[in-house]
Amino acid sequence: MSNVSVVQEFVLLGFSHRHEFQILLFAFILLIYVLTVLGNLAIITLTCLDSRLHSPMYFFLCNSSLMEMLVTSTVVPRMLADLLSSHKTMTLAECLTQSFFYFSLGSINFLILTVMAFDRYVAICRPLHYATIMSGPVCVKLVLVCWVVGFLSIISPTLQKTQLWFCGPNVIDHYFCDSAPLLKLSCSDTHHIERMDFFLSLLSVLATMLLIVVSYVLIVAAVLHIPSSSGRQKAFSTCASHLTVVVLGYGSTIFIYVRPGKGHSTQLNKVVALMTAVVTPFLNPFILTFRNEKVKEVIEGMSTRILLRDPAARGAPAK
Repeated sequence: MSNVSVVQEFVLLGFSHRHEFQILLFAFILLIYVLTVLGNLAIITLTCLDSRLHSPMYFFLCNSSLMEMLVTSTVVPRMLADLLSSHKTMTLAECLTQSFFYFSLGSINFLILTVMAFDRYVAICRPLHYATIMSGPVCVKLVLVCWVVGFLSIISPTLQKTQLWFCGPNVIDHYFCDSAPLLKLSCSDTHHIERMDFFLSLLSVLATMLLIVVSYVLIVAAVLHIPSSSGRQKAFSTCASHLTVVVLGYGSTIFIYVRPGKGHSTQLNKVVALMTAVVTPFLNPFILTFRNEKVKEVIEGMSTRILLRDPAARGAPAK
């Protein structure tokens, strides 16, 4: 390698082939990002401020909202800057840092979705033991384990990528530093890292999805034994939102990452990855929380208190 120039910077191609839609795409993604951050911050604020939401289910929802906000923030601000910039370069250190946080935070989010499925299983199948099994300290420990496992699982492949040689070309056909487009540019042998990425994808995605499926099989079996139809409907309604988020998140991730090799259609991957990084974090607050009856009650109660405290909001003359 002594006679080969080593690449120090990479160019993110992003959506630069759509010159005529750059401004429109920037405005659309910016709007979605702002709404995503505000929506997830609203969930976190409501959960912290109102005692009616101080339960394991809303504690996990709060952590899921935090993860969604962090995952999209690792990608979208840089994507927005690149849409308006002609200089779209990123150093290898910046690239690997973005990749590390994107995949580790994504792994944590999948683990939290798994814990949420377990919480629903205990609530429906073991209601008499729910308070003991899902106590406050247990919930905190479960979330801490999700964080630790999520970060530790991505450290090894990230460190191995720092040892790769890049001798050109240096154009990453993506809007963020995804693993497959980066490995495709390496002059080194990347088969070991590809296999590791594939194995970790199987472990973090398919293994957690299997645990969620098992939880819901047990939940369905328990719900079918509930004598009243209203009871069955209430039990299913508490799980429907979580299942919708699982389908959205896992569907796009499995399509992109749970496939061996690095020679996939990058254009299709970019579109599907946009679902994971932008659309799903935007939809999740509405699917998981804002349609929830107890959350609606909390929002209505807070709105009423604000109106009662503000004479101008009620149309009454301020003193």
